[in-house]
Amino acid sequence: MKFRYDKKDDALMIWLSKEPVDFAEQNKGLIVHFSKKNKPILIEILDASKFLKDTSHAFPANIREQILVA
Repeated sequence: MKFRYDKKDDALMIWLSKEPVDFAEQNKGLIVHFSKKNKPILIEILDASKFLKDTSHAFPANIREQILVA
């Protein structure tokens, strides 16, 4: 699993596999890219800073501190 945060676009990308992407589906601020066999390959979280702040209560304290560092 690989992560990348693009500060300019405020997008968090999470690669679940190195397989090629065939198609993607978007629902609000989330884009999921799939393989030909409908396996999730990449997840993009748009407006990631807001998403992480809104959901950070679900993370352990040490992870919250790393995510929400100003």
